[in-house]
Amino acid sequence: MAELSNNITCSERILSIDALRGFDMFWILGAAKLASVLFTLKDTSWGARIALEFDHTAWHGFTFYDLIFPLFLFIVGLAIPFSLAKYQKGGTVFKNGYIYAHIRIITRTITLIFLGFLVNGFLKFDFANMRWPGVLQRIALCYLVSATIVLNTPSRWRPLTVGIIFAAILISYWLVMKFVPVPGGTAGNLSPEGNLAGYIDRLVIPGKFCCYSSGDNEGLLTTIPAIGTTLLGVLTGFLLKTNKSRSLIALYIFISGVVSMLLGIAWNFVFPVNKILWTSSYVLFSGGLSLLLFALFYWIIDVRGHKKWAFFFIVIGMNAILIYTVTGMIDFGILVETLVSGLSKYMGIFWVPFFLICLLGVKWLFLYFLYKKKIFLKA
Repeated sequence: MAELSNNITCSERILSIDALRGFDMFWILGAAKLASVLFTLKDTSWGARIALEFDHTAWHGFTFYDLIFPLFLFIVGLAIPFSLAKYQKGGTVFKNGYIYAHIRIITRTITLIFLGFLVNGFLKFDFANMRWPGVLQRIALCYLVSATIVLNTPSRWRPLTVGIIFAAILISYWLVMKFVPVPGGTAGNLSPEGNLAGYIDRLVIPGKFCCYSSGDNEGLLTTIPAIGTTLLGVLTGFLLKTNKSRSLIALYIFISGVVSMLLGIAWNFVFPVNKILWTSSYVLFSGGLSLLLFALFYWIIDVRGHKKWAFFFIVIGMNAILIYTVTGMIDFGILVETLVSGLSKYMGIFWVPFFLICLLGVKWLFLYFLYKKKIFLKA
């Protein structure tokens, strides 16, 4: 199919962004667990190895599932130049738009943090044992900082400014983690017990932690390089808004992805790829993969015009925050078990994957209902 048009207009919705967001959420909603189960139905060494890709790495290293969160933050950044465009005219913030834009940014940040607290059990009022950081809280902070930077930088200098800040974040975080010692410890200690990020979490964050006992997976210091991941998406969003042809944009994104991955691999030798610490090498490596994935989706959907296959993911992507929040508070498994549990005695080892497929189906149908009713959570 021929290209839809030579250039992108600011008002045109880029469907590949919604589709990639939906693809990302698809794995969170249960596809990762389903894949892991399918690859371990038979006891084989290769199946067990592939199944490991659908779970997080314990510490240093990288699996497919370690891409899910940085990919989402990348997409958050990708959408920022477009979401703020309506508050601007000719690249300059129009009258009162500056105030309205800041109100929108702050409102969205507060909403995401509040939803994150709800997912973490805020309404149980057991604050001493509650986990205060979380996925939505990190998204909120990364969005707040990234959108504020974009809004307060003159349009002429935005790509350069964001690029400099992106590089400064990665280099500064590396230097801090390498040369600032934990009191009583040694500088450059990246072990679970001795790293600086975990020490700060233990010092400042109340309640319980997630994913390792010495700190939190979405802790304070590690949120700074996560902002870098979001800014990489912002830079890609700037590229999408240029007057270059779609094919050329896709090529630039692809090349950027390859370069970013290679830089991440090189940096890994002195600052290991680590999701929990969100190391600078992890930002570059996962960011490179995010760029390559987006280049693929963008080329197929927005350049070549093949959209129908992506509808399944678009339905998820249009309400990603909502389904994440709802599944964190409501157990869809109870409904699915009520509907299909009678089949369990006939299915043997295929019962678990069948149940997980049904669970995914119910969640998608819920989102499809909201999509048809045009109900979207604009958090």
